[in-house]
Amino acid sequence: MDTDEIKNLPVHVAIIMDGNGRWARQRNLPRVQGHMVGMESVRDIVTTTRKLHIPYLTLYAFSKENWSRPKEEVQGLLELLEIYLEKELPLMMEEGIKLNILGDITDFPRRIQRRLQEAMNKTKKNKALWLNIALSYSARKEILQAVVAIAEAYKRGTIKRINEGVFKKYLWTRQIPDPDLLIRTSGEMRISNFLLWQLAYTELYITDTLWPDFRKEAYLEALKEYSRRDRRFGSIKEA
Repeated sequence: MDTDEIKNLPVHVAIIMDGNGRWARQRNLPRVQGHMVGMESVRDIVTTTRKLHIPYLTLYAFSKENWSRPKEEVQGLLELLEIYLEKELPLMMEEGIKLNILGDITDFPRRIQRRLQEAMNKTKKNKALWLNIALSYSARKEILQAVVAIAEAYKRGTIKRINEGVFKKYLWTRQIPDPDLLIRTSGEMRISNFLLWQLAYTELYITDTLWPDFRKEAYLEALKEYSRRDRRFGSIKEA
């Protein structure tokens, strides 16, 4: 697909990367194999986003609830995360990609916490693409921690009134705009505790394609569909 066909690109794309396990099961492979191939999709989508000059990309990689998965699978995911950080950091530096983590990184082993922090520190001055990776993420926890922090600030007198603008400043995404487009792979019709506040007026795109098969062409098709939509933000526009 010619990218020139896409006239109206989003500023911020969020993706729920779903279907790795199903992809592996369909091929009688271990689930971790699906996650490994899924890493290739991550690289393809990140590099395509960078080439299209879309400034923000958020990938839902590991939810708070995912810790309850079988220990073998969780361990495999942690190992893949370390591999990803080591392998992709040179690309991030070369392409001007800033890495940011959304979620509770303290849930991870200290070794991985250090690697995550090092990667964020090394890329913090990069400006071409802001890449958020949601790890041990829960939107409900994000909202609750914001409420607690706001209540404490209000009690101290640090803030005098509470509105949407104030609330946003206490979210983990406070420095970036809300997503314009949410893509979910594997055909599931739910948002799975992901960016519940931020997705209020986000355009949704659901594809049956499993994440390991979701590559550049499928991504461009989603962006093309987005470019055809008329975003209303709750208002009524005359035809």
